[in-house]
Amino acid sequence: MPYTVDFKNVSTVGLESSPVADALAGLRANEARYYKNKYDHDFTVTPAADAPDVVEYVNNILSTERDLVIASKPIEVSAFEVDGLRMTYVFYESGLSINVMYALEDGGKRAVGFKLSDGMDVPEELASRFKFARQKSKLAGTIRGSYFVIKGEY
Repeated sequence: MPYTVDFKNVSTVGLESSPVADALAGLRANEARYYKNKYDHDFTVTPAADAPDVVEYVNNILSTERDLVIASKPIEVSAFEVDGLRMTYVFYESGLSINVMYALEDGGKRAVGFKLSDGMDVPEELASRFKFARQKSKLAGTIRGSYFVIKGEY
């Protein structure tokens, strides 16, 4: 069942299985606010079990580009197009959020972003391979993030 994320009244709906559900809900709301303010897009999520193709798309990019496999269970996904970009999100039980920004136009920006919910440890599979910068968010507390540029075609 799709859920439109409300960034004014942050809710843990769909994220209850996460040990950092409140922080992950804040991170998800932070993303929803960004897309609403920048693109007037309502950020909607679906249970990962209802959209295995979205999880597989992200897994394929991670595996092909960086030989990465995320250990945590995916619990929610979002996939949409806005302003010439295909955006794909996977929210994991650990509190990790991965987004894939893929410009539809050749030569456009294409990258994978990682964001860590406040209070979670850096996942072992990412710890030695990425440095995480910190940013403050009213909705999510301290977000730690990193990214890499996608080289292939997906």
